[in-house]
Amino acid sequence: MKTEFSLAQLADPDIAEADKILRACVHCGFCTATCPTYVLLGDELDSPRGRIYLIKEMLEKNRPPTQEVVKHIDRCLSCLACMTTCPSGVNYMHLVDQARARIERDYTRPLAERALRAVLAWVLPRPGLFRASMILARLGRPLAALLPTSKTASPSPTLLRRIKAMLALAPGRLPASGPSGGTTFPPLGARRGRVALLQGCAQQVLAPRINQAAINLLTRHGIEVVLVKDEQCCGALTHHLGRDGDALARARANITVWLEEAGRDGLDAILVTTSGCGTVIKDYGFMLREDRDFASSAARISALAKDITEYLSGIDLRPSQQQHGDIVVAYHSACSLQHGQKITQLPKELLSKSGFVVKDVPESHLCCGSAGTYNILQPDIASRLRDRKVANIAMVKPDMIAAGNIGCMVQIAGGTSVPVVHTIELLDWATGGAKPGLS
Repeated sequence: MKTEFSLAQLADPDIAEADKILRACVHCGFCTATCPTYVLLGDELDSPRGRIYLIKEMLEKNRPPTQEVVKHIDRCLSCLACMTTCPSGVNYMHLVDQARARIERDYTRPLAERALRAVLAWVLPRPGLFRASMILARLGRPLAALLPTSKTASPSPTLLRRIKAMLALAPGRLPASGPSGGTTFPPLGARRGRVALLQGCAQQVLAPRINQAAINLLTRHGIEVVLVKDEQCCGALTHHLGRDGDALARARANITVWLEEAGRDGLDAILVTTSGCGTVIKDYGFMLREDRDFASSAARISALAKDITEYLSGIDLRPSQQQHGDIVVAYHSACSLQHGQKITQLPKELLSKSGFVVKDVPESHLCCGSAGTYNILQPDIASRLRDRKVANIAMVKPDMIAAGNIGCMVQIAGGTSVPVVHTIELLDWATGGAKPGLS
């Protein structure tokens, strides 16, 4: 794709990066076939190729984003299926991230939407506040039925529709809190390794059982696990809301405490059980590439970050003698794992080796509609994607559904009665842990 940035514009490292990405695009349109919003809406501007044109126009002319540009960028899930499909290696992720930051900086949204986004950006990364908000939401769920409902789905939802979606996502009850930062879990037997385990934000409130299963499995296999003190949200939630200042501040804070921990007792890896977080942490090196104080440290942290299944693939897992039968598991490949981190086979191989019957889900490349805060900000599109995903899962007639991302788990569970568990919970069970529960 031909670009026409001025030399002055290209002096900006972000514009220089955008220019490189745009020039890689050859207009082939392969991306449209795997883009969830294009598949649903059939609008070229709701495809990666269409959004690339909009972003190019906005950046080249250095104009404030228009309402039309914002509408179509907001509808993007950042599922990154287009990057898996693209034969030219277009890094759409870095381009759309830049567009979101530009929109946040230069576009004035309606007051109600600004308020909602500000609340999400403030509450979700803070587990204490998020827990309190979930308690309030649970109390408010009965009121959701009283809110007006549009007869037709709308790609431009109202504030009331978004509030209703937010209330619907609140769980019926909250589990007890898990262990706090600063806790170390010694290995059973001789120590074979030492890792930090990302505590997460929403996950530690909604499903602390996931990290507990990871801790149980790792320590059972001789791995010391530390929950690093003063660790923050990884920054993924605010990063995808275009609030890069907040996201980068959180990245720097985490880099600092993780490197301090590595300097004290060593770390073989920083393990992540929420793939959306893992994709962003692995991108810290790029995000802070122009920061002279943090560039090299960020690259080091990105290299240390691993999805839990990546790390487990290097460990000889010991299956237990307990029988879990021929349980059929539908494996949902989270977009951030399969497209963002290019991890596709490892989770399925680990589950299969552990005795589970693993089934691929039809249209597995299509997003379930969770995508961070997307199922709140774009609830109608998200609901259509969830229903499509659940219907595809039902085709393989599973006993359980496994996924590697808490957002996907919550989203899918909202449309099915089949138990939805994390991959690590099944692996823990297969190696001597308890059968996965849902609390």
